[in-house]
Amino acid sequence: MKTLNFTVDADKIRADVFLAGKSGLSRSRIKRLLDDECCKIDGKAIKGNKTLKLGENVELSVPEEKNLDATPENIPIDIIYQDDDLAVINKPQGMTVHAGNGTSGGTLVNALLFHLDSLSGINGVIRPGIVHRIDKNTSGLLVVAKNDKAHVALSKQLEDKTCRRIYVALLEGNLKQDEGEIETFIGRDSANRTKMAVVKSGRKAITDFKVLKRFNCYTLCEFSLKTGRTHQIRVHAKHMGHPIVGDPEYGYKNCKFNLNGQLLHARTLEFIHPSTGEKMTFNAPLPDYFEKVLKAVGNK
Repeated sequence: MKTLNFTVDADKIRADVFLAGKSGLSRSRIKRLLDDECCKIDGKAIKGNKTLKLGENVELSVPEEKNLDATPENIPIDIIYQDDDLAVINKPQGMTVHAGNGTSGGTLVNALLFHLDSLSGINGVIRPGIVHRIDKNTSGLLVVAKNDKAHVALSKQLEDKTCRRIYVALLEGNLKQDEGEIETFIGRDSANRTKMAVVKSGRKAITDFKVLKRFNCYTLCEFSLKTGRTHQIRVHAKHMGHPIVGDPEYGYKNCKFNLNGQLLHARTLEFIHPSTGEKMTFNAPLPDYFEKVLKAVGNK
């Protein structure tokens, strides 16, 4: 861990912009450090959108990053579409997207390096091509950039909220509303830093939901992301009092279905192609284990 200290030399500048310019670190690295409350003024953690004042002293704690250069691995993956600019992948449950937190191999990135002829380099050697992520135990669709131009364009769509991501989840219990919007602030859980929680000091998180089908003790729901916070749908489901079935971090401890993770699937992905301007929509069916549980609860 090294500590960097900076004196703000411009008035009314965003913290993330200032730190990226002064530290030499990438914007994505700065964002992660801010999310992890590694940036402080007078001992108090600040957010990336904080407006800094001329003369303020900013302290940035930077953990040492291990050398995790990704290498190609012949791991089968479901590539449902690809062209010269991008690829759309249907990620299975149990596969980590990229190295980190003790994972150095067997990731989607390792598989992509083997199966694809090129990947964008914007996120460096650890996360080449990765525009957005889904959790290890969440299945479904994500788009991968094969060059930097496509990466920038797709990332902007995510930032501008013009890229649609729709998930399907089975929730514990019977949700009262048929549809609605959840708006909270999500940040690190003070009791467990590996988990997220609804906290006042967090970042705004907005999720739309709609009930697809009701069972006796469960509710099948569709979720649409308006923001992209870590574990957003899982945290919001728990916040509503109806956690996702099988969720090991946010769900009930005693799951009845012998699952390896949460029943959360990224079903639909919609974006504008960065080169052609064409609107592209992809859908991935629910995995077999998900359908098996739906059949079981439907028969009760």
